[in-house]
Amino acid sequence: MYLFIFIEECFLLKVMIVGLIGKPNTGKSTFFNAATLLNVPVANYPFTTIKPNVGIAYLRVECVCKKLGVIDNPINSICVNGVRFIPVKLIDVAGLVPGASQGRGLGNKFLDELRQADALIHIVDASGSTDEEGKLCEPGSHDPLFDIEFVEREFDMWVTDKLRIDWPRISRTVEAKAGKLSDILAEKLSGFSIKEDQIIDALNIAGLKQDKPSLWSDNDLYNFCKILRERSKPTLIAANKADLSISTKNIQRIKDSGRLVIPCASEAELLLRRAAEKKLIKYLPGDSDFEILDLAKLTSEQKRALNLVRDKVLKVWGNTGVQQCINAAYFDLLQSIVVYPVEDENKLSDKKGNVLPDAYVMRKGSTTKDLAYMIHTELGDTFLYAIDAKRGIKLGADYELKNNDVIKIVATARKG
Repeated sequence: MYLFIFIEECFLLKVMIVGLIGKPNTGKSTFFNAATLLNVPVANYPFTTIKPNVGIAYLRVECVCKKLGVIDNPINSICVNGVRFIPVKLIDVAGLVPGASQGRGLGNKFLDELRQADALIHIVDASGSTDEEGKLCEPGSHDPLFDIEFVEREFDMWVTDKLRIDWPRISRTVEAKAGKLSDILAEKLSGFSIKEDQIIDALNIAGLKQDKPSLWSDNDLYNFCKILRERSKPTLIAANKADLSISTKNIQRIKDSGRLVIPCASEAELLLRRAAEKKLIKYLPGDSDFEILDLAKLTSEQKRALNLVRDKVLKVWGNTGVQQCINAAYFDLLQSIVVYPVEDENKLSDKKGNVLPDAYVMRKGSTTKDLAYMIHTELGDTFLYAIDAKRGIKLGADYELKNNDVIKIVATARKG
């Protein structure tokens, strides 16, 4: 029905990354397939995923084209009837088991592959039909809250162990007043997609002596790393297998724990997306229902499957949850905004006449100069000012961008 395009790696390097995490056999690979429509192996046994899968998912937003009364022709994204789908990067690593931080089940390697993630979607088997190793068990016999807690604990232990190795040296440096603790930690954790302000926040919340790190106990270091993970790798729970009735009470229990939870049925979403791809149904990712385009083309098995999705998922939860998880990761966890850069502020186009050609996902608090650098380094270096195309006013370098801003960057003539 519509084509999801693959975006060049040069663009992907500039965007935030969300990682999929969880124990084996929770439906992570199915979620990834549904979100990206890439065919990675799926099976009912642990460690089906050995190498990380990296793919393109899409944020779903209301495009500004309708409000501005224009017909757009996007280049870096897709617009379907006023719904804009913007590419984002998703990484899926193999499942974690208890003891992963110590290397059990290649856990150290898998955790290491999540360094670059800015936020995490934790895929959980809400039906309780797989044990902590990911092996099948009687539905409802396993507690998904245990899985959530052990995966969080393994991640925290992994970071703790990384810091513990260098802690004596870090302590000597700080106590000799040869360096500030937050600066040293920022350098040590620079490859973890952790920012210094997040480290400072975690240090302040932990309430530990920053000038005497040698006095920290192992438990102090672990608690600091736990807080740091919460600040630097915000996480939502995708309560998968929500189509099973036994999942309902577990989903409520997870919500009661204070976590951000989205009921999810990744198999249903994958079925709908593949049916839409084959033009059997009309369905956009995140829709609350679908429309059968030609009933005669469907087999009895396909009709039954679609009816089950409608009755067990869409009528119960309002959606399959997959698109909602991706949107929540970027907009709720990462506080992202969408900005539309243009070269002609009057026609809202690029130099080739493409109207609203690009949509960029940026962190809240980003400025016009940040946008210039995101478009191209030279544009940032030669930045003069920006123009708000909606209001027709000039903006300075420190203007904080708002969601759905349409911005023209004005720069000095490029060298050469």
